[in-house]
This record gives sequence, C-alpha cells and structure tokens, in this order.
Amino acid sequence: MLLDIDNLFKSFPGVGNTPPVEVLKGLELKVEEGETTAIIGQSGSGKSTLLSLLAGLDLPTSGTLKLKERHLNSMSEEELTQFRAENIGIVFQQFHLMNHLNALENVSLPLEMNQQQDASELAEKALEQVGLSPRKDHFPHQLSGGECQRVAIARAIVIRPALLLADEPSGNLDHDTGEQVADLLFDLVGRTGMTMILVTHNSELAQRCSKQLTLSQGRLQ
Repeated sequence: MLLDIDNLFKSFPGVGNTPPVEVLKGLELKVEEGETTAIIGQSGSGKSTLLSLLAGLDLPTSGTLKLKERHLNSMSEEELTQFRAENIGIVFQQFHLMNHLNALENVSLPLEMNQQQDASELAEKALEQVGLSPRKDHFPHQLSGGECQRVAIARAIVIRPALLLADEPSGNLDHDTGEQVADLLFDLVGRTGMTMILVTHNSELAQRCSKQLTLSQGRLQ
C-alpha cells in the first residue's frame, strides 16, 4: 500500500466564540502503487485541504496519514520537508513557476534542493518528455499558458515522485490547451507507472483515472 489514510480529521478554529469548523471527518483512503485516483468535489468540499495534507504542507487534527509506510504527521518539520522533496510531485492549477528562472532552471530546482549532481541533465530529459526542449532557455513570460503548465509537469516528475498530486491541472487553460495538457499528463503517468491523485471538478477528466471518489461532507465516497 503506497498511501494509507485512516480516520483523518481536519478542523480549523472558529471565529470569535464560534466552534471549530470540521472540514474532513473521519476520511479514509487507500491507494496502491501505480493507481490513478480522481477526487471530485464541489467548491468548499475540502479538496484543497485534503491536497495540502497529502502534500505534507499541513497536518491533520487527528488520524493517520502514511506514505511509503512513513507517518507524515509524526515527522519533524525538517524530516517532512526532506521527505516531501524526495517523494511528492505537485502540479498546481496556477503553474507556480519562478519568473526569474528559465524553463530549465525551474525544472532543475527540486533536484538542486535535493543536492542532485546531474540536475541540469535530468531536468533537460524531463523537458524533453513534455516536448519543451527547444524552449528550455525561455522564461515564463515568454511561454504560453500551456507551455508553462508543461514546464510545471516536468518540474513535478523530474524527481520521479512516489506520489504525483495534480490540482485542476487544466483548470487555468482554454479547452483545447487543457485537453492537450491532460493527454500529456496521462500519457506520462501511463508510461512511467507513476501513482497519481487528481483533484478536479471536471468529471470527464476524472473518468480517465482508474478510480473516482467524491469528497462530500468531509468524507470520500
């Protein structure tokens, strides 16, 4: 079992005298290596909260979250940062590229943070996988939205993550470009056997995953 979430709760403090707001309520999720899982939910259902927990960017109020048999919620901040850098790749809706770095440098960044010796070479291979080798010296403002998302995908896969998280990966693109990016993402995942969790409100995109779950009332169904 690659990912094992058991009885997960996440609440946030209320405002003033109001009680805490429970967003996730006893959530359960098990993901095998190589699986693709779509999590669908309406705005405000807790998708972003769950994604932050999966990415190790936030900690649950209670319950267990295990990735590769490691308890994320019992790690120190330093351990969690290192574990995340080595095992979790994230594709955001808004790209989150560094504007002062070119495409190759953006993709190299996670490797350099891990002090990888051949960072540039591996980054160039990742750009080649997403069809952007000729644009490696271009900066984000010189790239289209679709190209920026390809760079973001290359950055997420360059570490060969145990878990790839995709947050509305085509949500910030026009329909045709979004379809092309989705095709690329699923092709890469299929060819490499990566484990992916896709968070989306797009039911058509969700159907491309091997498993579809709906987040509602703080639980997955």
